[in-house]
Parts: sequence; C-alpha cells; structure tokens
Amino acid sequence: MALLRKIEVSALSYPRTAGIPAAVLQAADAIVQDVRSRGEAAVLEYVQRFNERLPGRSVYLTRDDLERELERLPAEDRDPLVRIAGRIESFARAQRDSLTALTVAVPGGQAGHTIEPLERAGCYAPGGRYPLPSSVLMTVVTARVAGVASVWAASPRPVPVVLAAAAVAGADGLLTAGGAHAIAALAFGVGPVPPSDIVVGPGNLYVTAAKKIVCGEVAIDMLAGPSELVVLADHTADPAIVAADLLAQAEHDDAAVPLLVTTHEPLVHQVEAELTRQLATLPTAQTAVSALSNGGAVACGSREEAIAVCNELAPEHLQVSLLDPDSVISELRHYGGLFIGEQSAEVFGDYGVGPNHVLPTGRTARSVGGLSVLTFLRVRTWLRCTDSVGGRGLIDDSAWLARQEGLEAHARAAGMRAVEGD
Repeated sequence: MALLRKIEVSALSYPRTAGIPAAVLQAADAIVQDVRSRGEAAVLEYVQRFNERLPGRSVYLTRDDLERELERLPAEDRDPLVRIAGRIESFARAQRDSLTALTVAVPGGQAGHTIEPLERAGCYAPGGRYPLPSSVLMTVVTARVAGVASVWAASPRPVPVVLAAAAVAGADGLLTAGGAHAIAALAFGVGPVPPSDIVVGPGNLYVTAAKKIVCGEVAIDMLAGPSELVVLADHTADPAIVAADLLAQAEHDDAAVPLLVTTHEPLVHQVEAELTRQLATLPTAQTAVSALSNGGAVACGSREEAIAVCNELAPEHLQVSLLDPDSVISELRHYGGLFIGEQSAEVFGDYGVGPNHVLPTGRTARSVGGLSVLTFLRVRTWLRCTDSVGGRGLIDDSAWLARQEGLEAHARAAGMRAVEGD
C-alpha cells in the first residue's frame, strides 16, 4: 500500500476546522462549569483523577520552584533552552517595536491610539504524547515581551525541561493540570492563579472545547485542530528532504495532515521511496504512518494550479521548495507560517528561530494569523476636542446622524458642545 496516496486536484477536498464532537463539548462544558462553581476543590479532584500532579509536589509550582528546576538542568540542556528563548524574544521584541502610538488632527482637536498589553495571561502547554517545552517558550516569552504583567502556565505532569522552560520564559508559576479543567482554572482563577484576560496555547479536543466555552468571558488565541504541512515542490526539490519534512509533521499526532503539492509528478514516486527508507529507522514510525494516510500527494499540471491548490488549502505550515521560491511569494495568500526555500525548514519554525509556532489550522489561516505579541496587545483609541469653533462641522454632522437614527439625546449631547454665537 502506498504511503503517499495520490489525490487528483478535482477530488481534493478543502477541509475547514472540524467541529468539536458534541460528546466532547458536553463533557468539557460540565468540567468548565464545575470549576466555575467549585473552584479549587474541583480542579484538585480532576488533577487527582487524571494523575497530573508531580509526586510530592504542590499542584501550584511557584517561580522559585521553576528556578530550582532550571538550576538542576544539565548545562547541555539549559544552554540551548536559553538560546531558543532568546531568539523567540528577539523576534517578538522586533514585532512589538514596530507598533507605535498614533496621534492625528481631527476637527476641533486630536485623536489617536495607544497600544497596551493585557494584564494577565494563561498559557497552556500539552503534556500528552510528548512534552512540549517549545510551546511554553512560544507562549510565555511572547506574552512577557508584549508587557503582560502576570503570566501563569499550565501543563499536566510536566517533565523537568518543561518546568525549566517556564522559568527561562519568565512564567510567574505553573499549574500542574491539563485538559478542560486547566483551561477553566486559567480563565477563572484558582488558588494563587489569577483569572486571566486571555488563555492561549495548543491542546487536545477537550482543551479546544474548553477554550471555545470560555471565549467571550476571556480572550483566546484560536481554536486549533490537528497540525498541517503542505510542501509545494517542483523538479528541483530533494526527495529526501521533502520526505523528512512530511515525516516531521506526521509524527506529531495520528490526526496530523502532511501533504505534497507538486508540479513534477515523478517527485511523488521519489518521495514515496524516501518515506519507506526513512520510516525504517524512525522511532515514531507508527504515528507517522497513521498520519500520512490523512494527507497524500497532489500532482498539478502547472505552477498556477499548484498555487491555487495551496491557497484553497490555507495550511498551517507552507513549505516552498521551488527553483525560485521568491517568484511565488506574492501569489501565496493564505497560510499560518511560510517557509521560503528548501533550507528554510518548517521544524526551524517549530523550535524557535523566531516566529511563533502557534498557528491557525483547518483553513482558518484565511481569516486569522498566528500567535504573536499582537495577541496580547490592545489598541485603545482616544479623543481630545478643545476647539468648539473648529469642530462645528463635527458637532453638526454628529447631531444630524444621531437624528437619522432616532437618537435625540445623542444629538443634544453633541449640540451642547457648540459655543453660543458660532
């Protein structure tokens, strides 16, 4: 059986983010409401039920606890963790510095905006199949650079490198809890964990369901589904590298979606052979093989057709392995993260070259971008009118529009700003 099933362009479906199963949503809602009503007692019960607490440790790990874990970490692990956090911070800081306050002249005075951080953030990192210190770095470092004053992380059964990552990133503490109850705890606050203004980070279906339930009471980053990679390749692409990139995505999860879109049909067979060769020594082969069945290969008749396929897919990650990748950048309109040229490995994006790896999935890249400092910032507008004479046109227009809407008190409030004899 082929590892990389061939998909005709005419038969290619463009799935949107799958809806959360009703049973999962119902179960998550029951947990969220339980935490809302019973608070800490409910969270501790779920932590006990799912065996999420570290042996002999509090469910709440303080900043000092995290620092001690960082100090215990061997230098060969601590040093790269610090370097990666530094790269994420540098990129996020450059993003933050590109955003400025604004002041413009308006009739009768001035208007403008300020850019201010949210006050409290909750950052979730999964703790299931694999520990994800990268997600701790991506979320907590970015929140801190944005200027968020209080940042708590949450992760079930965190291994030492995850705790050390929370320390390096600057978390105030870490809640050893996962799933829907962790999201509810971050959203509403529990024990020393304050209620958050925003909850971010990837997770399983129960995490996603809980984020959907609390959204509106607190902000969230996005509702993400299984991870996706599209490799757009031509005859110059190295089949071994293409296969390695597809497998790197496939080993994430059984539900991951790795897909090759190519203008060179022989590449499909070459990549198939490389997949077989590389899987023979891959420790995560079982998961990768399962995920490969979710994707496949699409052979297109032209570059234009291949670009159109990529734009319709709007994937989380888009790897461009073409002879001249720069020539298509302006035509590629929808993606979470773009990786330009064969040397720009998608895994570099996963592991802290700078841009964030928390990205939209399921075609939601058509409408939203990935997590960044902007996720943790608010644009707040202001108005200062000091010249009623210069603003007379504004007064008259505001009163006119108010009366068109039948709101007389609005019209009168505007008119009272006029100076007698204007």
